[in-house]
Amino acid sequence: MNQLSHDTLQKEALGKVREKMATDGLGSLVVTDLSVVFWLTGFSGSSAWLLITPERFLLFTDSRYQEQAAGEARMAEIVIARNGFEAEIASGAYDLGGVSGIQSESISWKRALLLCNELGDTIRAVPVASFFEDLRMVKNGIELQRMQRAVSISEQVLEKVLPMIGTDTTELDIAAEISYQHKMLGAEGDSFEPIVASGPRAAMPHARPTSARFLPGELIVIDIGCSYEGYASDQTRTVAFGRASGEARRIYGIVEEAQQLGVDSARCGMSSTELDAVVREHIARSGYGKEFSHSLGHGVGIDVHEEPRISSRSSRILEEHMVFTIEPGIYLPGRFGVRIEDTVVLRRDGAHPFQRFTKQLLEL
Repeated sequence: MNQLSHDTLQKEALGKVREKMATDGLGSLVVTDLSVVFWLTGFSGSSAWLLITPERFLLFTDSRYQEQAAGEARMAEIVIARNGFEAEIASGAYDLGGVSGIQSESISWKRALLLCNELGDTIRAVPVASFFEDLRMVKNGIELQRMQRAVSISEQVLEKVLPMIGTDTTELDIAAEISYQHKMLGAEGDSFEPIVASGPRAAMPHARPTSARFLPGELIVIDIGCSYEGYASDQTRTVAFGRASGEARRIYGIVEEAQQLGVDSARCGMSSTELDAVVREHIARSGYGKEFSHSLGHGVGIDVHEEPRISSRSSRILEEHMVFTIEPGIYLPGRFGVRIEDTVVLRRDGAHPFQRFTKQLLEL
């Protein structure tokens, strides 16, 4: 990782966090979500909390990560919490400012109670939910570069694995090769378990790979992503193994049109609900409204699923430099399914897909 780049990212993010803390009347903030820890520090270990005050910025971890934390989180004070994070925060060594916000969506009830008990009556602990969503949705240039690189790696992987599909290979074979190639091409790993679903299993939006072999004429949904310098990619292509049926080709065409309509329609200032509706109504007019069973998309960043949610239940207003997927699908249970997905960055002139891989139906 380019440490100077992450230092710049961290300074910008930390400034926004402190501004929001002041607005919300928080004297301190305890961060328990590892994705936010990475966003603010660059630390990628599996055990860490942050304590943020107007003057101090501390990363608590355990002795296993002492050297790693010193190397990755250069701009934070590193504290090895030998008696637990809760006891360290409540030790009296830190000015918590009277009101301490506790990030609530990523801490167990048991640990939250323990922390509150450790703090006692001198500090008022308040649960804080969704504190970071607005701050993380709009991406800067460094984040966009990392996601573009992650997308490029996944596209190279797709080019490598498609020729491997044959009657002697299985969904698990291709999924394993995807994971292997991601790392060989420079990614830290998959951003989620690859989906390789053929034939009737392609009608399951989140099917897991099995030992099923590929059969001529089947459609295959391949949904993959990787993580590069902490940032995720996500994309789906549906291909045919051999000649697809006329019905499959027709439904593929509907999804392809709907997906492109979503890309072309996205604009700053429109709501997530509006964008979802544009695509959903197109599929409904084609006669398959009930067969499009999930939301249109989701935000992508450090996490492969984050805000903004592009769905009929989200009133989020889309802003410049938000990054999200556009992934309509039609699923016919017991028969086949089609999904096409790009990740886009929203700019003043509309949505720009990171992906360059063809969206025409490939017949392998």
